[in-house]
This record gives sequence, C-alpha cells and structure tokens, in this order.
Amino acid sequence: MKRRFIKPTFAALIAAVFAASCGTTGPVLTSTPIENIDQQPLKNSALSDTELKGWGGADLKKDTIPGMSVQKAYDEILNNYQGKTVIVGVIDSGVDIEHEDLKNVIWTNEDEVPGNGIDDDKNGYVDDIHGWNFLGDAVKENMQFVRILKKLKPKYEGKSASEISEANKEEFELYTKAQEEFNKEYNDVLKNKNYYTQLQQQVNAAQNAVSTKLGKEDFTKEELAEMEADTQELKQSKAFLMQIFNNTDDLAEVDKQLSSGIEYFQGRLDSHLNMELDGRKTGDDVDDLTDTDYGNNDVDGPDPKKEDAKHGTHVAGIIAAERNNGIGMNGVAKNVEIMAVRAVPDGDEYDKDIALAIRYAVDNGAKVINTSFGKYFSTHPEWVIDAIKYAAKKDVLIVNAAGNDGLDLDGNRVYPNDQDPVNTAEISDNFLTVGASNYEYGSGLVATFSNYGKTNVDVFAPGTKIWSTTPLDSYEYLQGTSMASPAVAGVAALIRSYYPKLSAAEVKEVIMKSGLSTTADVMVAGDAEDVRPFNNLSTSGKMVNLYNALIMASKM
Repeated sequence: MKRRFIKPTFAALIAAVFAASCGTTGPVLTSTPIENIDQQPLKNSALSDTELKGWGGADLKKDTIPGMSVQKAYDEILNNYQGKTVIVGVIDSGVDIEHEDLKNVIWTNEDEVPGNGIDDDKNGYVDDIHGWNFLGDAVKENMQFVRILKKLKPKYEGKSASEISEANKEEFELYTKAQEEFNKEYNDVLKNKNYYTQLQQQVNAAQNAVSTKLGKEDFTKEELAEMEADTQELKQSKAFLMQIFNNTDDLAEVDKQLSSGIEYFQGRLDSHLNMELDGRKTGDDVDDLTDTDYGNNDVDGPDPKKEDAKHGTHVAGIIAAERNNGIGMNGVAKNVEIMAVRAVPDGDEYDKDIALAIRYAVDNGAKVINTSFGKYFSTHPEWVIDAIKYAAKKDVLIVNAAGNDGLDLDGNRVYPNDQDPVNTAEISDNFLTVGASNYEYGSGLVATFSNYGKTNVDVFAPGTKIWSTTPLDSYEYLQGTSMASPAVAGVAALIRSYYPKLSAAEVKEVIMKSGLSTTADVMVAGDAEDVRPFNNLSTSGKMVNLYNALIMASKM
C-alpha cells in the first residue's frame, strides 16, 4: 500500500499545539529536519563501552550515532510531564518477572487472586497473575517445516505429482516444499557443524604442537613469532596460529567460540531438525483452535535457570527496564507494564499459540503487543490473521520483527505479517513490521542480517548489539530484528501514554512518518556487492525517531 509522507515541522510551528496537548507550556523544541540528515558527520571512532550500551537511544545530530533520540526526548519533551500507564504484551519465550530491572514494571492482574486455583476474573485462565504460558513445560521444538513433513510424510512419501488427486495438490505442494527446505537446512547445519569441529581440531592440534616445542601450555604471539619451526608440522602450526593471532590475542576465546558454534549446530540437529522429537507437552490438539484448556501461569518457563526465557527477558528490558533506578539499564519507555505471554519455544511457534496469545493480550488490556518471532511456513495462518484483525478492532498496535535472514520480504512470505508478496494490500492498519539498523551511520547502516522490503517492512530501528536484561539479574548484548521490534514497541507505548486519544493506526502512522531518512546507499544483507538506497528498503524509508514522533503526535 502506498502512503503519503509528511516531514516533521519545526518547533516554532507546533510549540503551541504541544503545550495545549500537555496542559502547560513545554520547552522550546527543535526537530531534526529529515532533509538535512545526510549532512550529519559520520562517526569515525569506535564506540566506547558506554556509547555501545546505550546507542539505541542516541541522537544522530548530537552524538553522530543513528539511535532513536530517546534521551533527547526525555530531556527536552517528557521531563516535566506525566503520562498514563500503558500495558505492553510481550509474546515471546518467557520473561524473568523477578529480574531486578523488570520486577517493578510487570503487569499484575488485579482481578485474579494468586494461588487459589480459581479463574476469579472468568477470562478462561486460572491464576494468570502476570500473564499466561501457552507452552506449559515445553522448551525444545521443531521448525514448522519439520512438523509439516512428519505429518504428511506417511501420506505422500515416494509419490510423484502425477499420482496426486486434484483435491490434494495444494497439500502435496506444501509437503514438497517442506521436504526441500528440510534437505537444505539439514545439510547446511551438518556442514557447518563439521566445519567448526574440524577447525577446532586444527586449532587444538596446532596449539599442542607449539606448546610441546615451547615447553609451556600458554604462549603469546611474540613467543610464537620467535619460535624456531624445525619441522614441517611446526611450520604449518606456526603459520596457522599466526593467522589466528592477527585477529585475536586469546586462543582460549577462539576455542570457546568454536565450541559454542558446535553446540549451536548440534542443538539444531537435536531439536529444530529432529524428526523424532515430540516437543509439544501441553496435551491439546494443535489443529483445534477451540481447545483452549492448556498451559499454565509460569510465565518464565520451566527451567530454574530461566535460560529459555533469555530472549523474552531481553525484549522486555528494551521496552521498559525501569528507568533511572541506579541499576542495569534504561528501557525506552516509562509508564509501562509488561504483560508476559509465553508462546515462542526454542524452534518455530505454533499458529494456535500465537493466535490465542494475541487475543489474551488484547482481552486483558494490552494497548501495544510485541511479536519478536517469525517463520516461513504456516499451517493455520488464518488463525493469526483473524487475531491481528481482532486486535485492530480493539485498537491494539502490534509491533513485529521482520526477521534475520537478509531476505527481501517482498519476494518471501513470512508469518506473521499483515500482507504477503502476492496479496500486498494490508489486512489491517495496526501491524508495524520493523527491520534492524546498525550503529554505523553510512554504508553499514542496515544490519547485515536484517530482512527488508519496500512493501512488507515498514521501518528500521536499532537492532545490532543491543544491551538489555537477561535472566537472573544479568545483562547481555543480543542482536536481531527481535531487538529492533521492542525498541519501536517502547516508542509506541510512550506515544500511547502521552497521547492516549491517538488510535493504534494513528500511532503507526506517526512512527512511520516522523522517522529520519537518508538518501545514502547502504549494503543489503551485508553484501558489499549489493548496494541500494536506504529509503528503498522499507515502506517509510526511515529510521524510527522518538523525539520527532512525539512532536508529530502532539500536532495530530
């Protein structure tokens, strides 16, 4: 769908409107004009630790870092004003609701009596104090194409297209695509696992050879360079390790990273691509949307270490980690309560869980929902589409991650989304899809992993190396469009907090129209040979900017 865009106006034109909307005279505001953004200097020096941890909130004009101008918005616009509380539903892998930086911003269902085993508020979920866990005790799960393959293989294995009846052609085509995807993914994962294993063996063998020669287990680059290699084996080992030392001074870290890679790929073989795995432990029929009596209220999941809740906890922190409490980090939004809805396993989510999770969040008061997940196969997309339309009818904005495969979504269908490459008309006006940007303002502005699409991606936001909350009072850098989406969900929550009369569709419009754009060419999918104008990679052609969004919201 084509949209008409307007540029943010200067403070002189809208200061009176802003003051009236807040009920008092606000500070003098200056919006960063979109047409001047390409004149901003590039940051040539590496980001400091402090800058990196907070780059998503930086201001391009002041800091020469392409963040969302979050701190500037608080300093110059929000400092003297109180907004309304907004509930944000986080549909994810679970949230550590006891985290030191999140425990004070977690939604509590005041209509439910904790621990009495009764559905006090009659919403269909017993003791749902802080949300609901649609996965029960399940953690590991197949990819959707593996589940399709397992279900249809007995019916179609060994058959050709000519043997399939007209009534079964569509299902057979789905089976064929699932088989092709499985073969490709399995071979790629196995190849990568074997490569990492062989590389680790080479590193260990070279280290052992050099350690024996030097008579010490640990050695420096200088010691290696001075070592006399008097055999062919030692010459090869020395040359190999010198190459590694040119990139790092820590061989132990190299071994750690290789082990982590091997573990990751083996984990995918054991769960995501394991045809023997039965990960579902909820006892329901996944093909029956009316079978809703399943799950529990354990919103951080079954693992005592809460490792499976890392993704959701990180997402929740980006949105709303308690600001200015002297610990951890600051989320984008204040005045927010996080509703934890666990529906995303380690593997592909079920359409049923997502559809019910969206409806749960909507029915229990969420005005913004973050969906940092996605897949390329779906068996019941209509259930999720209906849930998105239901959220639209109830005036709830859904902020969605575009995906991390460097794909053009205008040619590759992803689930969930509000449109697809064939049917480009949006099914609703409350669904905002977010690609990931990088802290490098220039050719590397778009994250190397981010999906994109002039029609199917709406905006870009910070998603590379994002510092946020992780389970058990810890903090880590993670990256992905999964991190870009909650940054925008935080922006949406702030707009809805200070301008509650704006509809979900209007909030989406504000976010898309008020962002910063650039005419610069950027690398796509990290490919130096694939360079395109940044403003052609999304519908808006813009990076989300909280400061400008608040100014535009005040005018509307």
